[in-house]
Amino acid sequence: MTKRVAMMIMIKALLLCMILNAPGMALAQTPVKVKSGMVSAIDQIGLSIALDRGFFEKWGLDVNIARPYAPGVDALNALQAGECDIVQVGVPMIGAVLRGMDLLALGNYSGNAAKLGSDTTMALIANGGSGIFKGDLKSLKGKKIAASFGTINHLYVLALLEKGGLTPNDVTLVNTPPPDMTVALLSKGIDAFSGWDPWPIVALKDVPGAVEVIRGGEVISYIGFNVALRPWVEKNGQTIEKFLAAVSEADQWMRTNPKLAAQVAVRWIPGLKTEVAEAAMQFNIMQADRRLSANNYRALWSAEERLNRLGFLKSTFDVNKHIESKHILKVMKDHPKLFADLPPIPAGVAIGPGFMFKP
Repeated sequence: MTKRVAMMIMIKALLLCMILNAPGMALAQTPVKVKSGMVSAIDQIGLSIALDRGFFEKWGLDVNIARPYAPGVDALNALQAGECDIVQVGVPMIGAVLRGMDLLALGNYSGNAAKLGSDTTMALIANGGSGIFKGDLKSLKGKKIAASFGTINHLYVLALLEKGGLTPNDVTLVNTPPPDMTVALLSKGIDAFSGWDPWPIVALKDVPGAVEVIRGGEVISYIGFNVALRPWVEKNGQTIEKFLAAVSEADQWMRTNPKLAAQVAVRWIPGLKTEVAEAAMQFNIMQADRRLSANNYRALWSAEERLNRLGFLKSTFDVNKHIESKHILKVMKDHPKLFADLPPIPAGVAIGPGFMFKP
């Protein structure tokens, strides 16, 4: 072998080594498989966007999304059964933790890190002839109101009753899955329902004379988390950070392209019409904030405090033990451009590694 040939072989070997170790080659590696789950709600659609737009693939993940579940309780059951590694859920997390499920919240799928009150994706819809009037929460007294017990729409109606000077004993609450609420209203089996989008918008279109009693109102701080079981979280830190980066990029795309995001929602939520999705998306992008701050710790704390105070929970838990913020904080630090279009988190509620919330 001549010196020239030997030198060429060495150069090729060196170039091959450089290529294989280049940062961009990480994408050529076998993607990490992740099983995820969502609920049939507009505010959960960032997960689907991350899949449809290729953001998971970009970040080196192969994500499979389970069929949309009706309430978050079903999503948590799937998580516990091993059908999912990570799901999107809010208030149902509280009951699950109190029943012994060792859950960790990793980031928001919907909420607000920059301010405390956040419920623009929620509304209370009433039948036109029910005696319930727009903006008049006191007119709920004596009425039959549908809510999905143990979910965010349950928490929302409880807060509305308090705002109107009423108690749960002043009304009849009916446990109803969100997709069934419009039918119940149309058949006059209920007088009103508390729900998340798209169901309030669907009801306003499909139920003659339906009244939007209130939309949002900042009566609660929305809680909607990416949630996983502690053992899985402890073993999959890098995968979680890639996942959170991908869905954060999807959120940003959604905030910039609400009409296109609505088209994704139509493909993922059974029976959803384009005009409903577009109307709902305008509210959804107001709280598509994957970041965590002290506001989100307080949101979880205030939710369980209200449910406990009103007798729906017998006990509470320390929120610090069930929120793991270090992974989203790393994404926020390493990839600030993903959140550049969001309002800055006020210094008084910004958190760092090791943060401990005190009520």
